[in-house]
Amino acid sequence: MPRATNAPASRRRRKRRLELAKGFKGARSKRFRQATEAVDRAMKLSTIHRKLKKREYRTLWIARISAACRINGMTYSRFIEGLHKAKVALNRKMLSEIAIHDPAGFTSIIKIAQSAIA
Repeated sequence: MPRATNAPASRRRRKRRLELAKGFKGARSKRFRQATEAVDRAMKLSTIHRKLKKREYRTLWIARISAACRINGMTYSRFIEGLHKAKVALNRKMLSEIAIHDPAGFTSIIKIAQSAIA
């Protein structure tokens, strides 16, 4: 009786892992062990980077809002304080979009914040 092996399943498993490593450089996309390690690391980092991406965007929005505030003669922290006191519920993403695409509208929001502080 011929010897039964697990070759089809093993080949499928290896092929699946090498498919995930497609586009990696050198042996990381060709050799199974190196590809496995590279894919495992990439999966771990992709989870971490999804979290970091949110932080980076918030930093970008704050930088944009701060620049727009300074053009209108106000600091970012005083602006946010004024918005909280005026009970304006706009998040930083929307504020940065307004600052970029509608400077006149952003100036009116600045005036609301200034009146709430004073």
